[in-house]
Amino acid sequence: MSETISISSATLISSKTIVGSDVFSPTDEKLGTIEDILVDKVSGRTIYAVLSFGGFLGMGERHHPLPWSTLAYDVVKNVYRVNLDKKHLEDAPSYDRNKEFSWTPEYGRTVDSYYKSPNYWN
Repeated sequence: MSETISISSATLISSKTIVGSDVFSPTDEKLGTIEDILVDKVSGRTIYAVLSFGGFLGMGERHHPLPWSTLAYDVVKNVYRVNLDKKHLEDAPSYDRNKEFSWTPEYGRTVDSYYKSPNYWN
């Protein structure tokens, strides 16, 4: 049985609402869509958002893990914003959405280093 939760808090959001959210640059360029979120099992903190970026009609599309700290929620437009442009994402760590991928601490350190975010993996 599926449970529906109504959230009226201004600061809480359901993961079902996050997945599928659009992500924009500061110049209002749509960069992609959040495909997934990665949560630390022990602390319960959201660590990464996985951004679907590039390609056309799903072909050539890549998944780009973004440290959660790089995203800011735009309450006016109801989207997420990152201080990045397409060029920065093209060079970012990513993986093919259609291939098996195994996350490792070393890969996480690479992501954190690329975005100059606090290293979760220490």
